[in-house]
Amino acid sequence: MLKTVINLTLVNLLLSSQLIHTYAQQIHTNVPKIKPIEINVTPPEKKQSKKFIIEVENQEVIQKIKANYPNVKLDKVFDTVLQGASIIGTEEDIEKIKRQPGIKEVHHTSTYKVELDKSVPFIGGTLLRGEFDEKDQRLTGKGVKVGVIDTGIDYTHGDLQRNYQGGFDLVDEDEDPMETVKSQGETTLHGSHVAGIIGANGKYLGVAPDAEIYAYRALGPGGVGTSDQVIAAIEKAVEDGMDIINLSLGSSVNGPDYPTSLALDKAVEKGVIAVTSNGNSGPGLWTVGSPGTSEKAISVGASTPPLEIPVLELELVPNKTFMLQPLQGSVPWNLTKSHQIVFGGLGYPKEIPDVKDKIVLVERGEITFTEKVKNAYQKGAKAVLIFNNEEGAFSGGLEEAITIPVVALTRKDGLFIKDELEKGHEWVETKKRKVQDTLANFSSRGPVTHTWGIKPDVVAPGVKIKSTIPNGYITLQGTSMAAPHVAGAAALIKQAHPDWNPEQVKAALMNTAKPIFDDSGRMYNPSEQGAGRIQVDKAVEAKVLIFPGSLAFGSIVPKSGLIRKSIKITLENKSRQTEKISFATPNSKDGLNWELPLSFSLKPEEKRIVTVAVNVDSDKVPEGIHYGNVKIESSSDDEILLPYQFVVGDAEHPRVMGFSFEKNNEEDEDDVYKYELYLPEGAEELGVALFDPLTLTYVGYLVHERNVKRGLLEAELKRDDIPFADGDYICLVYAIQNGKEGVQQSRLTIGR
Repeated sequence: MLKTVINLTLVNLLLSSQLIHTYAQQIHTNVPKIKPIEINVTPPEKKQSKKFIIEVENQEVIQKIKANYPNVKLDKVFDTVLQGASIIGTEEDIEKIKRQPGIKEVHHTSTYKVELDKSVPFIGGTLLRGEFDEKDQRLTGKGVKVGVIDTGIDYTHGDLQRNYQGGFDLVDEDEDPMETVKSQGETTLHGSHVAGIIGANGKYLGVAPDAEIYAYRALGPGGVGTSDQVIAAIEKAVEDGMDIINLSLGSSVNGPDYPTSLALDKAVEKGVIAVTSNGNSGPGLWTVGSPGTSEKAISVGASTPPLEIPVLELELVPNKTFMLQPLQGSVPWNLTKSHQIVFGGLGYPKEIPDVKDKIVLVERGEITFTEKVKNAYQKGAKAVLIFNNEEGAFSGGLEEAITIPVVALTRKDGLFIKDELEKGHEWVETKKRKVQDTLANFSSRGPVTHTWGIKPDVVAPGVKIKSTIPNGYITLQGTSMAAPHVAGAAALIKQAHPDWNPEQVKAALMNTAKPIFDDSGRMYNPSEQGAGRIQVDKAVEAKVLIFPGSLAFGSIVPKSGLIRKSIKITLENKSRQTEKISFATPNSKDGLNWELPLSFSLKPEEKRIVTVAVNVDSDKVPEGIHYGNVKIESSSDDEILLPYQFVVGDAEHPRVMGFSFEKNNEEDEDDVYKYELYLPEGAEELGVALFDPLTLTYVGYLVHERNVKRGLLEAELKRDDIPFADGDYICLVYAIQNGKEGVQQSRLTIGR
């Protein structure tokens, strides 16, 4: 029975609650000879130095550490967006430092990766170049400082050199934040693309083509950097007086208390408008990653600008079309006539037959996208379709230029086509479909775990965005491309209203956003689109500001009777006339009773704080995520929708995420492995079970713990304490909490 359960788990990558429970119980009862490794009981002795981030109550604590621990090196000291420092020391030193008075938290450094011509006018950007601020200057972002925290910027590019004003390299610790060049390692282009969307001024015009662009290189070769570099970049940007910072980067952890999210909150408190991407892990809920979980930053999801996109239709299957999402680096889909499709397994050469002038369908997994495509190309393929090996869509890129188009499909679509091929339905035709204002499949969704906050705040164009890269231009897609649209929009608002603070700018963007709908006419919910797609021209002219721009009422225990949830909101009249304000009761839902303010008037520049409350009968309202909009109208005919959301129960939030297991230092002879994962609400039981990748047989526990607190769990294991042979393993990470289980599948390598 155990083997059957494991096979289902590995093949389907989905576990029902009952199945996980059965699987966990069988591991516990059927394999008594394997002694679980209880980590965090006795910290391993460690002489090798490594980097940590410490949070302290004040700077005096850091000075005491410096005096009392001469072997500990202070790397970066933070006193602006975070009180603390990144320090380099042995595990033994760190364990002692943890116990010192004034130490609030100690974190391992985490790793971060980078996640125009039609999109700018679509959000209302070019309309503003004909309008003027109070000083009779065109609204082009002139005089506004925007810091791009990314991979650096090619400041020699003809479209960027005019606006580039300087910056800092937090990777090499110098004042030259150029993109990584070949002599330094894997080259980068991401930061230049982001900067071009914000403020290109040449062949292409960004959203704010006269903004002052500063580069803070926090991600080095290959677009990879550590959390302390990102925090140091945020701190440097704040100290340099940036009006706006853009972070098109992220992690896989949906947690509001990650250091980068907290650093962004502090930056906003100091008057900086912080814009960050929501992540590219959609379309499932709960997929937003830090720093997109920052409460005070503007987190941005990705929507489509006006596009003609290719779709496939199976000729013998009516009313069924498949949206094609090109992989980054792929040539455009240029097939026009009917073509035959052939299934090519995982894309190994032995699985792909002679496919001259045919389309090859392959499954994601085991080998890289580039290898799959090259194998198909060498067999004569005309194009390649890669479908996901887990539920939902994915985004990816090619490492080499290949002259046939390559697109991504959801797992559902890929399996459907595969089934039709087995029925003999092998011919497809390419057609074009016009789309705009739809949510990109890859765009990460909320809510935020633990706080149950609404993210993203808004969406912006992030599909097929052409912008600047070193020595040229390229089309990319992702929430990395959506965020700089919002950063550029914020620069225009800031130029028009230099006295507005970050909360007011965020409110203007959210209050005037356009709600968007899917193909069936369903309005996307707040965890998908936030307040909607930005309209910068309307945001600049906003007459009434309401903040916060969304109403996150939090969580409610099921079957706990009548619960009242309330939020205080601020209304501010920015027009030159008195505005009459009225609230409309949301659509009636069984078990909900709203308490809304009566109508009132706001004089010019007047502010008023009011309370919006909802009474929830938790005996009637089922478990899950509940949402809608509270409509507020003003006498100037403005209509503002405030998205609301609350959670009854836990709404099937993920129990475990962000698992990683890697050797601390490949050059270290002592072989110590770093292990970390994130538990949004803690776990009554946590396990990391290993399986042989070929036979799928259970090998044993790498980790097994009980009653683990919420948050980031970090530990180290000596190689001698791991009772498994060197090699590759499939691992299932599971967490049980409140009688429910969550699971994450991964792979890891022990040894060389």
